[in-house]
Amino acid sequence: MTMAMSKQVNNPFILALKAYNLTVEIHHHSAYQIVLSNDAPFTSTIDGQLYEHIHGFLIKPHVRHYCVAEKGSLNVLNIEPYSHIGLKLSGMFPENKDHIVFNSSPDAGNFFQTGNDTFDVYMLIKSLLANLPTAHYDERVIKIVEYINTNYYKQDITPQTFANIVFLSPSRLAALFKAQTGSSLSKYLLWTRLRQVTYLTLTEKERSLTDIAYDTGFYDLPQLNKYMYEMFGMPPKALKHNSDLIQVY
Repeated sequence: MTMAMSKQVNNPFILALKAYNLTVEIHHHSAYQIVLSNDAPFTSTIDGQLYEHIHGFLIKPHVRHYCVAEKGSLNVLNIEPYSHIGLKLSGMFPENKDHIVFNSSPDAGNFFQTGNDTFDVYMLIKSLLANLPTAHYDERVIKIVEYINTNYYKQDITPQTFANIVFLSPSRLAALFKAQTGSSLSKYLLWTRLRQVTYLTLTEKERSLTDIAYDTGFYDLPQLNKYMYEMFGMPPKALKHNSDLIQVY
């Protein structure tokens, strides 16, 4: 069998939310995250360090953190780690740093080169989408990503499911996927499901959370609640009533 060739994929992905009067428990997630306020400052603990009266931060995937913003609103952007934007963000961190804190809106504007002294989420997104780097992924990784994005709702997905698609052993595929995306297969599958939960919760607010749980691959609502707490520090019910969807890219 010939080796799979690397392939370029155009896959920017941003899930942008506006959260109101937010207080979340300590959590981490498989995404780059940008959190910014354009009104009241807020408090956050990131990787065990307390930051008070800040206006925003950028963190790498899997960094433990929580936020308290009892006044005003926060703009929260979650960026897929395997995407072109994720690659762009990975190169913006100083050496040996896994988070960057912004003490004012102009600080954030200067860092992301929005060309504006005041924060505007749409200008930020426009800046992130500009001049994206070229990324190349192994064809087998691309097949797995495409499979997950299409079949995330299936409850019977196992490591062997993925291995059978690309004719690799589960261990070899796991190592390849981790090396190229920075995420384990299980974490990426979970992140994809939770991303869809977030989208459905905020765009179809009349739907029950139990139905959304079943339709996104979770066994029941308690299981969804457990992972939402772990990944976002809040249950889907809090997300539903304290957030609005800004846009998906």
